[in-house]
Amino acid sequence: MNSNTNRGRIRVLIAKPGLDGHDRGAKIVVRALIDAGFEVIYTGLRQPPEAVAQVAMEEDVDVIGLSSMAGSHVPYCKRLKELMVEKGLDDKLWMIGGVIPMPDQAALRDLGLDGIFPAGTRLEEIVEFINERVQ
Repeated sequence: MNSNTNRGRIRVLIAKPGLDGHDRGAKIVVRALIDAGFEVIYTGLRQPPEAVAQVAMEEDVDVIGLSSMAGSHVPYCKRLKELMVEKGLDDKLWMIGGVIPMPDQAALRDLGLDGIFPAGTRLEEIVEFINERVQ
């Protein structure tokens, strides 16, 4: 994965895809990541894939994280994957959390997501996942 040795802290982007208006879980994850020592950029609600890719590129993040509760994560991630490749972001650690039904998890893995964290995942598990994969 992407190396951050020249900058210090791991930089994580957390975004809320599309029309999803529920961000309590995302804010809890953001707080846990900050508490774990990561630098976190939170985009807020209702972000189109183009905006997520642009912010990820501009902020030179190590991790692109999505929080999805609205069920449109598979088509959203298909578009975001295209943009990540186009913008040279396909080496970033890419993960998603929230309400992710089991049938969607295989489709998301096929798209290249590195981590899938269904609702109820322990915050420590997310922190460990990032720390183990971003050097």
